[in-house]
Amino acid sequence: MRLAIVGAGAVGRAVADLATSHGHVVTALADSTSAAVDPDGLDVSAALARKDETGRVGHDDPERALSADYDALVEATPTTLGDAQPGFGHARTALERDRHVVLANKGPVAERYEELMALPDRSEGDVRFEATVGGAIPVLSTVEDLGPERVTAVRGVLNGTANFVLSRMAAEGLGFEHVLAEAQDLGVAEADPSFDVEGTDAALKCVILANVLSDGGYTLDDAEVAGIRDLPGSALDLAAEDGRTVRLVGEATREGVRVGPRLVPENGTLAVTGTRNIVQVETRDAGRLNVSGRGAGGPETASAVLADVGRLPA
Repeated sequence: MRLAIVGAGAVGRAVADLATSHGHVVTALADSTSAAVDPDGLDVSAALARKDETGRVGHDDPERALSADYDALVEATPTTLGDAQPGFGHARTALERDRHVVLANKGPVAERYEELMALPDRSEGDVRFEATVGGAIPVLSTVEDLGPERVTAVRGVLNGTANFVLSRMAAEGLGFEHVLAEAQDLGVAEADPSFDVEGTDAALKCVILANVLSDGGYTLDDAEVAGIRDLPGSALDLAAEDGRTVRLVGEATREGVRVGPRLVPENGTLAVTGTRNIVQVETRDAGRLNVSGRGAGGPETASAVLADVGRLPA
């Protein structure tokens, strides 16, 4: 399949780098200021090397990628809230051209779900968004395979940065600011970690899940969200005395979305350590299913993007 990739951060770069090994051709790659376009297939290595050297993937305008010759648009620009632009506009443009859209960007799915899902009704293209929840973990495809109507709830640890911080605080008895600085030094946390430690990232993922279960109706404004920034180390010490620990747990049901620090058994299923994520899918017929793995990272999230590309009709 011919791919146009919009967004040249960790995920976009990884999709471009791995696409050929999955049998696809990259015909366009865009960052925020430029694009490289070749209908016969880009030299991805050259485009990424140019990005490293000059800060630009090519010499064309970024909009040129949207009008290029491709079968599927991979939208991997940074997540934005509210109007979810420019990601929503990119998806709409591709679908109006009867092209498929695969989203790694959470914004359009969390903030404008009903509008997004109405677009394929007037298009030959389809929309998929596995990569918006759980990185490499096949959360949405699991729900899809089971049937959303047979899933009663989805909960789990859905942010690797917050989980790394809580794991280190519990294991070493260290304070939040100390561990956060360590996470930033290791590249586990962003320079501005607010999206992660305040629970916004996990909440967006749960909003997406709630929308899938309910066929829409939720945005971030509907979520009940608490982060871990103000969690004292003493809370983890007290939890440990009782054989428990604290994790940032999100839950999505048809009734709503909740994210916040929760006490969980120290050796329980939800007590994953480091940057790992885990998702529990509660089903009507099959009980509880647990799926765990790497919930973030360029190659990991790219694997979910490319799995979605593989699910698209030819």
